[in-house]
Amino acid sequence: MRNVSRLFWAVLLLSPLTACNIVYKLPTRQGNVIEQKELDKVKLGMTRDQVRFILGTPIAASPLRDDRWDYFGYYRPPRGEAKSRTVSLYFSADQLVRMEGEKAVDNGGTAPDAKALAAEQKKAAAEDERAKDIKEGGIIKPPDQQDRPAPDQDRR
Repeated sequence: MRNVSRLFWAVLLLSPLTACNIVYKLPTRQGNVIEQKELDKVKLGMTRDQVRFILGTPIAASPLRDDRWDYFGYYRPPRGEAKSRTVSLYFSADQLVRMEGEKAVDNGGTAPDAKALAAEQKKAAAEDERAKDIKEGGIIKPPDQQDRPAPDQDRR
């Protein structure tokens, strides 16, 4: 009887935790999940080997039609919406001549936050100012172009 009451209280106390989403779900990746920065590196006129080096082996390349490569990608994060993308590349005489799906689709359609945009601009201006200070302070001039000290500063 004592074991039954312990089991009852354990179930009663732990049952609210089942409503919590404490179970970790692994992200799901299928196919070629290609980042936009990788696609930006691909340019028209590249050879098949150059494209394969940047994007990897295509998931769909037909043996009957060797002028088209398709990259399919699906990604589902542990929380949030699943995203999928298809990129088709067309070749002619081992040269990339056309790309479809290379631009990311805007899923949200929301305008950028004005405060966030202002903060980004302020941060960029501060970084530019720091970069300018580094460039000005880090230049070493050849001896014939160096500023000569005033005569009273020659001896120390």
